[in-house]
Amino acid sequence: MKAYINLLIILLLSFTLTSCELIGDIFKTGVWTGVILVVGIIAIVIWLLAKAFGGGSR
Repeated sequence: MKAYINLLIILLLSFTLTSCELIGDIFKTGVWTGVILVVGIIAIVIWLLAKAFGGGSR
């Protein structure tokens, strides 16, 4: 009976540790997605300001 309890604890810990790693990867992906979105929005704002103030006309 004690062997089953030990096996159950080991399985529970392995699933728990794997899920923590998955959550960490999700957060890393979220950070990079946020960085890309912010850079894109800043580029669009700069482009719009350049168009509004005649930066592209000759």
